[in-house]
Amino acid sequence: MRSVLVLCLSAALVCALSASARTSSGNPVALVTAEQQNELLAVGLPSGKVLRRVSVPADPQNVAAAPGAVVVVSTRAGAVTLLDWRTLKTLKVFRGFGSPHLAAISPYGKWAYVTDDARGQLDVLALGTRRLLSHVFVGAGAHHLTLSPRGLRAWIALGEHASEISIVDLTRPDRPRLIRRFSPGFIAHDLTFSPDARRVWVTSGTGDSVYALDARTARPIFRVRVGAAPQHVAFNRGFAFVTSGYSNRIVKVDSRTGRVVATTTTPHGSFNLSTERSLVVTSSLLDGSVTEFDTNLRRLMSVHVARAARGVALTLW
Repeated sequence: MRSVLVLCLSAALVCALSASARTSSGNPVALVTAEQQNELLAVGLPSGKVLRRVSVPADPQNVAAAPGAVVVVSTRAGAVTLLDWRTLKTLKVFRGFGSPHLAAISPYGKWAYVTDDARGQLDVLALGTRRLLSHVFVGAGAHHLTLSPRGLRAWIALGEHASEISIVDLTRPDRPRLIRRFSPGFIAHDLTFSPDARRVWVTSGTGDSVYALDARTARPIFRVRVGAAPQHVAFNRGFAFVTSGYSNRIVKVDSRTGRVVATTTTPHGSFNLSTERSLVVTSSLLDGSVTEFDTNLRRLMSVHVARAARGVALTLW
């Protein structure tokens, strides 16, 4: 029994070290959905060169990436595409969704969760076996989605201009369970867990502020004025980076206090963003550009890659 235990622990350690090596090595690449061209683009950083173009079902709006998998959500086609994370070879296209919107990959890359606006549900994909496993009704208009750092909770905004947010239990990751729905007291758009899982930052669907809510009680802790709605949030090294696409702005915020420490301009319509290592990258839905910053918000590169660049996810190749 002891030898079996040692072997299991050793195998787990090897897997953990292997995953760590995958996530800490390689060159940064921005994966960008070009929704009007029905393509996923791989943009090398900092060169700005388009390394690959991959055809996907119509209206690819959002992309999620993790070592081992890339998931693209095509809203109008009602499809979700699973691709190999390095080659971008299509592994499987899941069809039959009502109006899928956002995907999130679990921390260890085993599961992908997809919101379906039309059906008000959260769907679970098993990435290893490439199967659609289950779904749970979370509320009409299930739209933006965030997972807690350990993958035990999901918060889902019910609509692009949401008056309610659903909290879902993922302790059984293949069998999500709705815990409750609540009103945040404002119209919400996007939401993102902080790395310590203590707060969920919720952006506005109508106002100029982003709110930090207590992840346990859902009560507001502070708010930060950023710019015209909608805003989006990503975290890197203790700071929140928040975009306001209509205000042509990205803001760096101390995630503990809500204090704005830096601000700079972005191309018009730069709503979505992603961070990796010491980089922050935005994509512009309105002018089709991808822009790279360092974590001090110094612009490193901006390049036009498509008619409309909606979603962006950073990975390492």
